[in-house]
Formats: sequence, structure tokens, C-alpha cells
Amino acid sequence: MQGTIDFEQLVAAVGDAVVVSDPSGAITVWNAAAERMFGFTAAEALGQSLDLIIPQRLRERHWEGYHKTMATGQTRYGSDVLRVPAAHKDGRALSIAFTVALLYSAQQQVSGIVAVIRDETARFQEDRNLRKRLAELEAQVVSQ
Repeated sequence: MQGTIDFEQLVAAVGDAVVVSDPSGAITVWNAAAERMFGFTAAEALGQSLDLIIPQRLRERHWEGYHKTMATGQTRYGSDVLRVPAAHKDGRALSIAFTVALLYSAQQQVSGIVAVIRDETARFQEDRNLRKRLAELEAQVVSQ
């Protein structure tokens, strides 16, 4: 037996950040997990550009792909997990992993895009440290 799902409650309850933006890139949904992850409250984020969390050096490439996706109604990422840098309110860098999906109006026009985001900063740093340690050990073996 399946009951009705309260999608606002669902978005509020999930542990991953849920961020929805409209065709222009303005944030329209920002859940509590997004607040914790990026440091901006919903009041600070709603209506703002996604530039809020996109590092400056990546913005041009991001917007190129974003506008193409909005114009064509197709994303090349499908259900792929994307891993990119992001920015926290306090200026520190984050490593995030996320999936995206297009949202459509009743008229089947692209009305926005939703991203479900996980902070992988600690895992990324751990991987980096392990790769560094492996390279050091390999260098020791070669020099012996």
C-alpha cells in the first residue's frame, strides 16, 4: 500500500543537499543539508545565482554547460556522479559529488534542474594523502 508522499518534507529530511535552480540559474530550493554543507541559510541562498557555491575559476565553464542544457533540454551527465570543487560561505574549498536531473513544467518545458549533493571533502583529502604516501613508498623502493 502506497501513501501520498510529502515532497517538501522529503527534501527537508534527506541528509544530502538538495539544490534546485531555475532556467536562469537562480536557486529556488535549498534544504537544511545545503545550509550545513555550504554555510548559507535558505534566506541567503534562495533567489541567488548558483555562483554562490561555484568557485570563480569554474564559473565560465559551468554556465556554458548550464545554458546549453537549458536550451536543449538535455544533459550529458544523465545519472553520472559528478565530482567537482565547490565553495563554502567562509571561503574554504569543498569537494562535492552530485547527480543532476532536469525538471519540466506541465507544458514539457525545462523549468529547472535539481542537484543532489554530498560533501566528499574529507574523502578527497584522504585519497590525496594516500596517493602521496604511495608515491613516496614507490620512490623509496625504486631508490633501493
